[in-house]
Amino acid sequence: MSHTTATARTGQTADRASLLRSSLSTRATAVEAAIDRLLPPVPGAEGRVIDAMRYATLGGGKRLRGYLTAEVASLFDVDDARSYRVAASVEMLHAYSLVHDDLPAMDDDDLRRGQPSTHRKFDEATAILAGDALQTMAFEILADEATHPDATIRIRLVAALAAASGAAGMVGGQMIDMEGEGRSLSLPEVERLHALKTGCLIRYAAEAGAILGQADLTVRARIAAYGRDLGAAFQIADDVLDATASAEELGKTAGKDQAAGKSTYVALLGVDGAAREARRVAEQAEAHLDIFGPEADRLRDLIRYVVDRRS
Repeated sequence: MSHTTATARTGQTADRASLLRSSLSTRATAVEAAIDRLLPPVPGAEGRVIDAMRYATLGGGKRLRGYLTAEVASLFDVDDARSYRVAASVEMLHAYSLVHDDLPAMDDDDLRRGQPSTHRKFDEATAILAGDALQTMAFEILADEATHPDATIRIRLVAALAAASGAAGMVGGQMIDMEGEGRSLSLPEVERLHALKTGCLIRYAAEAGAILGQADLTVRARIAAYGRDLGAAFQIADDVLDATASAEELGKTAGKDQAAGKSTYVALLGVDGAAREARRVAEQAEAHLDIFGPEADRLRDLIRYVVDRRS
């Protein structure tokens, strides 16, 4: 490869990274605004739980799941107002899981996104109620006609989120994670744990955009497979970060997996081996997008971002 060609490719990579950063920022701002509109402060005694819900959802985070929903929806020319409602919904569901995950009975973490966890900012009972309310509100948003005039589409969104977040999805993965503390899990067991705990909601976030766009089942399946593999790459990279990054970089307590005696990709494969596995799964995720042209480039670039990030 000539020096000129190598320089040109480096420039193209830098340009695409810049476009992705801009896209992530723009959509994160829009998702934040949607959550703010859907979850306004209220007076009265119940206002405290609303304040806790707003604290848990606003003012930070990568908005990866919301970004996925909006970006996939854009492939099918979905109206922004609808896609950002669904993006806000999945971010609320995700926030509920984090609020509960940080509780002393679960992962017992005092730090989230560089700030005190919700139960530390408020109290445990308020944090539990805030998580409960965020979960139910996620479904309330999906069921509203403002999300889509076709009730069939709304039902598909509700059913898919319920499957992704319940005992056969995220909650089931959290149970496996807790049961696995202090004992060695095999690689297939770790893969299943994270496919449920992390992967199901990321897969749903991508698939929700295709549901909104009324994509045919073949296309929807490809988008879901992309989301599944993106979620796997994200989790493997997360394990590498937990082992190598500082608390300042992560915005949460570093090294907690090892301290808790959890089986991770790093524990099983080593840092370098886990990094290689993340890249392998990332390539697999990208292959699912080969039915799309340049309009899916941001989704392709997102895979690299997920693997290479430092927070």
